[in-house]
Amino acid sequence: MQPLTLHAEHAALGGQFEVLSEAELVTDYGDPLAEYAALTSTAGLLDLSFRGRFCLTGADRVRLLNGQVTQDVKALTPFSGCRAAFCNAKGRLVAEAHIFALLEELLLDVEPGATTALLARLEHHIVADDVQVVDVAPFYNLLSLQGPAADAVVRSAGWFPDLPDAPLKVVKAMVPEWGEVYLVRRSRIGGAGLEVFVPTEFTAVAYAALFAAVRVAGGRAVGFKALEWARIEAGIPRFGVDMDETKLPPEAGLERDAISYSKGCYTGQETIARLRTYGQVSKALRGLALPDSLTTLPVRGDVLVREGRDVGKITSAIYSPRLERNIALGYVRKECNAPGTELRVRRASGEEYAVTVVETPFS
Repeated sequence: MQPLTLHAEHAALGGQFEVLSEAELVTDYGDPLAEYAALTSTAGLLDLSFRGRFCLTGADRVRLLNGQVTQDVKALTPFSGCRAAFCNAKGRLVAEAHIFALLEELLLDVEPGATTALLARLEHHIVADDVQVVDVAPFYNLLSLQGPAADAVVRSAGWFPDLPDAPLKVVKAMVPEWGEVYLVRRSRIGGAGLEVFVPTEFTAVAYAALFAAVRVAGGRAVGFKALEWARIEAGIPRFGVDMDETKLPPEAGLERDAISYSKGCYTGQETIARLRTYGQVSKALRGLALPDSLTTLPVRGDVLVREGRDVGKITSAIYSPRLERNIALGYVRKECNAPGTELRVRRASGEEYAVTVVETPFS
């Protein structure tokens, strides 16, 4: 298990911990509902250093990565980014990544536990290429501000004279005695969000400064539980939960911002291009409104049924603090996934109840 650099600092704030893919994260600080309220009304400060981070350097880095992911890496300009997917030869998802083009390297942010396999995959394709692949998680940590006051909090820290002016844009600053610090405009819950890649040895100082600023703004430290509630409300799938190796990127809705249909060849392209040419995917990720009377929410893998036939599966389910009702995400076959369609959930125990397909983000 890889502990967080700031384990002691989080524990002093009342942090409760869990392990995800052998990486430690903060579940909550004792009051998940208050943390959720900060995310949605002011600002929440999250330590996302449990996530994977690695870089590609060398003259051939763009060409190599472009042949491995669904998005057009060649189109990135310096200090811009994109969302992309790694697929296998059959077009099935292997990992989701956010890719940022820095001046002399490509920086990737991935789910915890994904780095080792992706490094091995990329190194396998390096033959005579000028490419080096480096795990940078030991050298840079990742702090995130999510919520309406995120911009104000980062401005008050005073490290960046300008903030990124568009989603996935990057701003670099040289902070005295720290070195290079990178600020990315990225929302993880469908609203305002900024994230800071900061050198590991200065993470405690950076976190303390941002924590003080977020408290002034009326926010607080936030754990993974509240972040997940807000993510699901926004209808944003997470790899390992709502996306996995059995799914095709278009089934998860990744064609909206993570697939280029005009770039050159990449692993899995033939299958994905065929789907676009010849028709829709057979199933797609949808929002589901659950009965308010439920005392036990469905779990990942519970079956969706229509007229006695299996038509999909649940991936995530929560009680929504904002909507004050039970909601879920799940994959539903195309012939019955239009909003308003009524289905039933069949649990492993045999229990069944009605659910309705709805649009996401949930409203």
